[in-house]
Amino acid sequence: MTSIDVHGLTKDYGATRAVDQLTFSVRPGRVTGFLGPNGAGKSTTMRLVLGLDRPTAGSATLGGVPYASLENPLRRVGVLLDAQAAHGSRTARDHLLALAVSNGIAGTRADEVLEDTGLAAVARRRIKTFSLGMRQRLGIAAALLGEPDVVMLDEPSNGLDPEGIIWIRELMRRMAREGRTVLVSSHLMNETSSFADHLIVLGRGRLLADLSMQEFLDSRTRPGVRFRTTEAARLREALIRRGFLSVQEEDGRWTVDGATTEEVGAAAAVSGIPLLELTELRTTLEEAYLALTTDEAQFAAVSSPTAHQEA
Repeated sequence: MTSIDVHGLTKDYGATRAVDQLTFSVRPGRVTGFLGPNGAGKSTTMRLVLGLDRPTAGSATLGGVPYASLENPLRRVGVLLDAQAAHGSRTARDHLLALAVSNGIAGTRADEVLEDTGLAAVARRRIKTFSLGMRQRLGIAAALLGEPDVVMLDEPSNGLDPEGIIWIRELMRRMAREGRTVLVSSHLMNETSSFADHLIVLGRGRLLADLSMQEFLDSRTRPGVRFRTTEAARLREALIRRGFLSVQEEDGRWTVDGATTEEVGAAAAVSGIPLLELTELRTTLEEAYLALTTDEAQFAAVSSPTAHQEA
């Protein structure tokens, strides 16, 4: 089993500190989402892990070894950083064959990953004719070429159609089930919530969170309940007696902050009030992420007063 271990990792570009004393581990057997606003240091951190940049301080290792010291690195680490980096005049198959031969991997593996990524039918087409989604699949094929223990993907869903998004989601889950270490950088919160087991969140180069998905959501969630009933006035009074204030929404349903479904259900049961709906309110990953990172965003748009007036 191979993990990614980062200890006190720091990177300065002149007077700018891009990565600030990061310490975390990415473990095998789970998909770890790597999140943060633009400029948070995610790409720099991945480049430092891969030896593409030198740290100012600290270390980054894969299975206890720096990337530069790995033998046959493509067999150990599969990476997608820039799907546009492949030479446009090569065919997809030739691109993968060149990678295979230079890393001591059987040429037949190129055909296998082309099949696995849905590119077999266009294997002999030049890459410059590929759409963004096709290039993305080719980049993923290259990452899988050496059947690595560690897979690092930067925005893997970029350019993929709905079928492709489902495919890459299932692929990441399968790799985690096989015991591989999977690190995925993404800005798509709803998509990340569908595949990630664990989250590492950066802001301005610093570590903001290193928690399981459930722990992260629980840490940002305050109890709350939404209900619907034919006797709203009675239930509202019953809840007031228990110290809870309910507020009606535009669709006719009611919300109660600070209460659990058990408490609202018990209040209704004691008074014999029928409930047509009783739902626990949960913070979404997007809401929790924005609440954590709003003050850490290096680039943030500001809505113009004019736009509000026109609305």
